[in-house]
Amino acid sequence: QVQLVESGGGLVQAGGSLRLSCAASGRTFSDYRVDWFRQAPGKEREFVAAIWWTGGSTDYTDSVKDRFTISRDFAKNTVYLQMNSLKPEDTAVYSCAVKRAGTSTYDYWGQGTQVTVSS
Repeated sequence: QVQLVESGGGLVQAGGSLRLSCAASGRTFSDYRVDWFRQAPGKEREFVAAIWWTGGSTDYTDSVKDRFTISRDFAKNTVYLQMNSLKPEDTAVYSCAVKRAGTSTYDYWGQGTQVTVSS
């Protein structure tokens, strides 16, 4: 059974940093894309960043470019989201999800981790 487990969330002051992890078990993800999403209270879930497991291409939403970095560790089957220069508007539950490259349906989701940025 495939599981995605996020960790690394917490409370941080504005300007601080956090590194989120999305650890996958049950399979490897060659030919998959791993995305990070976030959802703030009262708002719709929004795409944050993505990485193609094979090749390592990345994509970011404009609001996090130059502040967040997505990366992967093959040996640990883990994707990371390094978040720097955090802002209060980054406060949300962050979740990772995977889908086959070129498809629109996500096959697996994690349970999410809370990130709270205080001003």
